[in-house]
This record gives sequence, structure tokens and C-alpha cells, in this order.
Amino acid sequence: MPQTVLLAEDDRAIRHALERALTLEGYAVTAVADGVEALAQAHRTPPDILLLDVMMPGIDGLQVCRVLRAEGDRTPILMLTALVETADRIAGLDAGADDYVVKPFDVEEVFARLRALLRRTSPVNAAPAAGPEGASAPVPVSAPVPREAPGQLAAAGLHMDIQARRAWRGQRELELTRTEFELLELLVRNAGIVLDHATIYDRIWGYDFGPGSKNLAVYVGYLRRKLDGPGAPALIHTVRGVGYVLRED
Repeated sequence: MPQTVLLAEDDRAIRHALERALTLEGYAVTAVADGVEALAQAHRTPPDILLLDVMMPGIDGLQVCRVLRAEGDRTPILMLTALVETADRIAGLDAGADDYVVKPFDVEEVFARLRALLRRTSPVNAAPAAGPEGASAPVPVSAPVPREAPGQLAAAGLHMDIQARRAWRGQRELELTRTEFELLELLVRNAGIVLDHATIYDRIWGYDFGPGSKNLAVYVGYLRRKLDGPGAPALIHTVRGVGYVLRED
């Protein structure tokens, strides 16, 4: 059966163009014009993925995200936004969005990001992996990652329950979005190893958005804010010109 997309976009021309393009791509699309309709439709018939415009009259895309996440709905959400400032992107991530596309956009980029989000939530990818997601062979680590039980990860004072999708730093539980959790899982599995930007993009999004993209930096920054409480040492370190590494200094 085709995967289902709930599209909410108040601009009629963009809505109709995206609906046609997504239908031709093989998706079953339900298109609505505002956030109120989007919430009602999501409650009636939960889709496989939501494609939401940020700026809509009444209830906007960010509010739709907040409501669904508050209800415990973890359906992946891709935002369409004309806002390009980092603070605006962080607001979307904070609301619970998994990714975003900036207008004007290439429809092929929308397709790529939809595919990446859907791959991450497919049954094949839902089971815990023995190594980093998407790896063709186990990636060596500097030291074995301690595991308390199957589905458990621990490194650098962090503990993750992969099946329950919960994470802690010490005794403090972290409130993470889907993408933040998967990024942290990748770093914990490879604790002490520098992961380059291309590898992280491939493992988390399934698509490299190119050297000009700020997507990864935004997520790393947001994850750092949640990990590093007052007085706590930083755990995610930037290796300039290469990527990121999780380690205790």
C-alpha cells in the first residue's frame, strides 16, 4: 500500500502543486489548508508522515507539532518554512519537528527528506542494530561500549534505552525529539570516534544536504543544550573541518 502523507499548506498554488507531485511519486496524499484541518485529519486517520507549512492562519504548523507531540504522537514531521534564521529553525525543532525544507524549494529535495524520514521509521529500521545504522560492516570503536542489557547503551555518563527511546545523563532524563535521539544514539555507539559530516548526514537523514547546509549544526547545538546542564562538562565536541565526537574530557 502507498505511504500516506498529510499535507497542510495555506497557499493554494503550492498545496495543489505539492499534492500532484507527491501523488505522481506514489504517495497517498490528503491535503488541507490550515492547522485546524490538519489536526482533525491527523486524529481521524493518522498518516505515515506530515508535511506542514510553518506560517498558516489560525493554528500554524508549529502549534500543530506541539499538540501532536504533547499527545504522544511520534509521526515524523517535515516542515515547510520561509524562515531561514537559526532561531526560527530551532523553534521548529523545539516544537517537535523532525526536519525542515526552506522555501523556495526543489520538489526533489522534499522527496529526499520524506524518504529519509520514512526510512528511519520503517519496521526494518525500528529494531536495535548491533552497530551504527546503515553500516555495511561493524565500525570499530576505541573501546567497547558498555551495555547493561540488549537494547541498552552507555558511554560518557550517558545511558540510553533504545527500545523505549529514553535517554539519561546521570540521573537526569533527557527530553529528546526523534532526530535528537537518533543523533545521540549514533554518537554514543561511536563514543571516542570522530564522525565526519557526510557520515552523520547519511546515517541520520539518509541524504547529504551539502556543505552549505546548517541542518546538522542546528541539531548538534540543540542536543548540546539538552545534554549540558549548569556546570556539567561538554560531551559533544566539534572537530573543526571534520565533524563531531562524543567523549568526556
